[in-house]
Amino acid sequence: MNQKQLLRPAADASALGAPLAEFNTADAVVHLNQLEQAAAGAVLAALPLPRAVKLLEAPELQHAGELVAAMPPARAAALLGLMADDRATDIVHELDEAQRARLIPLLDPEARRSIQLLLSYPPNTAGALMTTEFVSVPADWTVARTLQHIREVERTRETVYAIYVLDPRTRQLLQVVTMRRLITGAPSDSILDVAQVNPPVSVGPELDQEEVAQLIRRHDLLAIPVVDAQQRMLGIVTVDDILDALIDESTEDVHKFGGVEALDRPYMHIGFFDMIRKRAGWLSVLFLGEMLTASAMQHYEDELARAVVLTLFIPLIMSSGGNSGSQATSLLIRSLALHELRLRDWWKVALRELPTGAVLGAILGLLAIVRISVWQLAGLHDYGEHWKVLAVTIGAALVGIVTFGSLSGSMLPFVLKRLGFDPASASAPFVATLVDVTGLVIYFSIAAMILGGTLL
Repeated sequence: MNQKQLLRPAADASALGAPLAEFNTADAVVHLNQLEQAAAGAVLAALPLPRAVKLLEAPELQHAGELVAAMPPARAAALLGLMADDRATDIVHELDEAQRARLIPLLDPEARRSIQLLLSYPPNTAGALMTTEFVSVPADWTVARTLQHIREVERTRETVYAIYVLDPRTRQLLQVVTMRRLITGAPSDSILDVAQVNPPVSVGPELDQEEVAQLIRRHDLLAIPVVDAQQRMLGIVTVDDILDALIDESTEDVHKFGGVEALDRPYMHIGFFDMIRKRAGWLSVLFLGEMLTASAMQHYEDELARAVVLTLFIPLIMSSGGNSGSQATSLLIRSLALHELRLRDWWKVALRELPTGAVLGAILGLLAIVRISVWQLAGLHDYGEHWKVLAVTIGAALVGIVTFGSLSGSMLPFVLKRLGFDPASASAPFVATLVDVTGLVIYFSIAAMILGGTLL
């Protein structure tokens, strides 16, 4: 399919969609992502509505908001109205204010109300992720009537594997019935007779998506109901939606941990200048931090002049401290993300990391002493007449620096979280820069104490 075919009049609409006829939805999305944006938009605009809706509902479709915005308003509104409310809201989120103002009034009243409700919740919360298309029945219905209702509405619901039993008058959530229990019940049984025994697990609309994921995992749910303060049903968050959200969040955290501003698009779709902007900021901050390392070395300029041999071990000392700090930071960021630790546990972590860092430092220090001794005795390098004292200095410095690196690397995520920042911002380069500066001070302070009167 070439560009001329894609730009033909609407009379050739069937020809535009023909290449997708042999693809299932997932493969068709991959095909669309490989086309230029104008070409992908032309194909989507030419497809039958049900097929186009299926493709737009796939989270893997790139630039969905831009594709919808480029369509005629009536076509775009028709597609949004037929889509699942949560996915339609995701696409509307990608539109600017002018595009929203143009499209939302064209939606049918029910779709408009649902999308506006979901737009009102903060990003990354249960309310923003939920869909209002769930199966609910009054508590006075029978199993037979519930099954008939499911047959009538299943095509318009996100999932039918959980049926939510509501108070007929207040719409408060009373119980949840799984499809398995429903189909094993007698037709004349009350819906409450086949409901689960335990109280239903539910969340408020403001709950963070990570905590929603924890509840879904803990209770082994396919969907979790979202309720208001009066326990009235607002919607459900399905496991596939929470997985998509967490994958996006994990990707953002990985980018931050590498010292890069989070990429909002695939790597190959980021423009050159956008890539420079997202990377230059962090690099500049880290460079300014590393300039403090030069300042620290200037402070010990006299010591370096008297004992040039100390400079040989500066890269070893700095990298060891940075590595230990990065290890601790990685472990703590993950534990905080999984809610294995809370802010008030910082002192427990500190008490754990202090001896851990000391032992790790002792291991590296011993390796350094062995290395210096072997090189000296084997004649591979002459460290001078005071090489034994030098080896002890390097070993002691490694104990101090690795201990400090482990402690500071473990505490930094707590500090950032306490200040309201994402702990993932405690990137490995950031920790390494912090430990580099302080590591030099520790190194030369220990060297001054041990080598005073000999090399210094």
